Amino acid sequence: MVVAAKSTISLAEFLQLPETKPASEYIDGQIYQKPMPQGKHSRLQKRLLEAISEVGEPQKLACAFPELRCTFGGRSIVPDIAVFECANRFEIPPDWIIEILSPDQSPNQVIKKIIFSINHGTKLGWFADPSDKSVIVFQPNQLPEVKSDTDILPVLSVLGDWQLSAAELFNWLKIN
Repeated sequence: MVVAAKSTISLAEFLQLPETKPASEYIDGQIYQKPMPQGKHSRLQKRLLEAISEVGEPQKLACAFPELRCTFGGRSIVPDIAVFECANRFEIPPDWIIEILSPDQSPNQVIKKIIFSINHGTKLGWFADPSDKSVIVFQPNQLPEVKSDTDILPVLSVLGDWQLSAAELFNWLKIN
């Protein structure tokens, strides 16, 4: 992430600014612009959105949104994927936040965003790193867990029996 402004502004002032591409986020009085996603990032984001929507939307259990602005806890962030069990307001943290590391991103900045979300009510966070094919899973009141290979990744409980392993997730990067 790149800091776009040296001086601090208020959240209200930030929310009045025009949207940027790629999106900018407001964290602790500073504006950070997300890096432009690249191929692996975009592919995983697309396939995850499709899979979550296929399971969650028919029964109105959950909706997955790409790059949706979520404003809560004094911050305004734009997760790669935000999943809501009940998508009517976005001034609450997502129920599930998924971040996919891009080559130009600071892993610690992305992890801080997930931890902030968990501390404000998010039930589940994934930090997917395509370079080493691992996912760090964040859940409230638990230490983070690194999942890879055939490890099953936890999903929101409302999605029932749906399962996805780390290997299946990263196999989506292979285009036949």
